[in-house]
Amino acid sequence: MRVIVTGGAGFIGSHLCEAYMTAGHECICVDNLITGRLSNIAHLIGQPGFSFRQHNICDPLFVDGVIDLILHFSSPASPSDYLAHPIATLKVGSLGTYNALGLAKSKNSRFILASTSEVYGDPDVHPQTEDYWGNVNPVGPRSCYDEAKRFAEAITMAYHRSLDVNTGIVRIFNTYGPRMRLNDGRVLPALMGQVLRNEPMTVFGDGSQTRSFCYVTDLVDGIMRLAASEEHFPVNIGNPSELTILEFAKEIGSLELDYKQGIIMQPLPEDDPKRRRPDITLARTILGWEPKVVRREGLRQTLDYFKSELGL
Repeated sequence: MRVIVTGGAGFIGSHLCEAYMTAGHECICVDNLITGRLSNIAHLIGQPGFSFRQHNICDPLFVDGVIDLILHFSSPASPSDYLAHPIATLKVGSLGTYNALGLAKSKNSRFILASTSEVYGDPDVHPQTEDYWGNVNPVGPRSCYDEAKRFAEAITMAYHRSLDVNTGIVRIFNTYGPRMRLNDGRVLPALMGQVLRNEPMTVFGDGSQTRSFCYVTDLVDGIMRLAASEEHFPVNIGNPSELTILEFAKEIGSLELDYKQGIIMQPLPEDDPKRRRPDITLARTILGWEPKVVRREGLRQTLDYFKSELGL
């Protein structure tokens, strides 16, 4: 196949580029490098079948030849990034998705939208199933990301229903692994960075809020299965193993035997979801997918990656 990955120099996008290249496909990586990094794809540049285009998908994208699959993964995805770039986040969710869908329509491509568990907001239903409509504050500080993704889902389904574009939607839950940025503001790199700098770990609120963490290779496997399927409606991809953030911090601290700094508590950010765990019944049923990587092993590999980034 000939595959386009928008946001392909980002954390998840770069792993998708790598996976499709490894499977023998041609891959066009598109990224404007606002949050993506060339270092994430440096090992792919120069390989036969791989190309990189620095381009903002909010502007129309023109590509010659056949395109079999478009994976639309362009967007700031961490709170610090989308709070720093709220208008760009809303534009890539709207104009960017519109342009990517237009390209899919013109090329008769399969189109996969990267959506997010954030469309569920601070959920009243637990665990979250795909038929839950969510509890989102449309004017809160996080709304630039939440509503951008909700709009992106709506326009994706409109293109499918009205124009018969072959679309799919993956709702991504918390994901971790190599190529995350230590300063991206998400809980895992924040805690690991503090451990590696021998600083106290920061936990917000009382630490009772929960998350479910999926290793990036498991997520990529689920996305590739969805892309190869005929499913058009949203599918949750994430690890249903739920734990509190306080438990998570202690688990990360235990990875370094000489770490003794402990944990300090800070006020909870506005609209921070209290519980987050995917119901993956649909993914198991229609994709035959479930996560395989044990969390502690995934955390160890991620910590080793951050150590290499810091030269430790």
